[in-house]
Amino acid sequence: MNSNLKLTRKPSDYGKVAVLLGGNSAERDISLLSGEAIYNGLKTSGIEVIKIDTQKSLYDQLVNNKIERVFIALHGRDGEDGVVQGFLQTLGIPFTGSSVASAALSMNKLLSKQVWQQMGIPTSRFAHVTRGDKFEQVEARRLFAKLGPILFVKPVKEGSSVGMSKVKTAQELIEAVKLAHQYDKHVLIESFISGKEYTVSVLKGETLPSISMVTPHDFYDYEAKYHSDKTEYFCPSGLTDKEELELQDLAARAFDALGCGGWGRVDFIRDGDLGEFLILEANTVPGMTESSLVPKAAKVIGIDFNELVLHILDTSFNDEA
Repeated sequence: MNSNLKLTRKPSDYGKVAVLLGGNSAERDISLLSGEAIYNGLKTSGIEVIKIDTQKSLYDQLVNNKIERVFIALHGRDGEDGVVQGFLQTLGIPFTGSSVASAALSMNKLLSKQVWQQMGIPTSRFAHVTRGDKFEQVEARRLFAKLGPILFVKPVKEGSSVGMSKVKTAQELIEAVKLAHQYDKHVLIESFISGKEYTVSVLKGETLPSISMVTPHDFYDYEAKYHSDKTEYFCPSGLTDKEELELQDLAARAFDALGCGGWGRVDFIRDGDLGEFLILEANTVPGMTESSLVPKAAKVIGIDFNELVLHILDTSFNDEA
């Protein structure tokens, strides 16, 4: 497969670039890995680039280093939820990826699902619990009756499968909600779907080939994503041409429905072997480590990692956001 995406800018066109990485979220370690890989890719391409760990004073580091453009490699809170985007917008510094509003919306799994539901984009049945709500045996059993025999619990505003649980009993559900509440005031509870997981990357308005994941874990969790050598990735994903087009169209519609732009990734699960594709979530700052999915999809269409980071950096220009 070949890509129609082209690089047209010289290294000097980007000015002095900062890769924002690290931060204080639960995904700090992954962000450091992503940021390091991005930094090396940009440096290899001749970009004037530095790394900035946002754990320290971001304003001082941006101003003192005379930064003209930012590549956001922050995952999770304060990096993927519109906070740093709003800060950079206020300073007038262009940045990669989605806008303030769309970043905030996509980071909120509950609001995202409500938008997709209204748009007719298929997603699993769900409910939510707010910290402080009464949630004991009666409430837990009621959710099992409503959503099915196996449930999935996750914090509303975390990524990388942080704080997620798969549960089969009322007591397990109560404990899983407590765990998720350690990370977020709001907790999303979904019907568990037994099927293969897929992901579709979006780059400059184009959808890349889908990837399917197979893991021996109960689900595609943090360990399966970043540490397991037994997780398998397939790209092409094994879908028919018609199914591939359907999935890519769903991804584009879901991404657009949240107002997202630039680049990102949309995750799905299939209901059984031949059922419909159900959307799980959209990510506006996906991982960019060696095992990450966006680089895998880009490679299949002939875009290597160094080219990929330049394409993503291009999204900081208004004409390609």
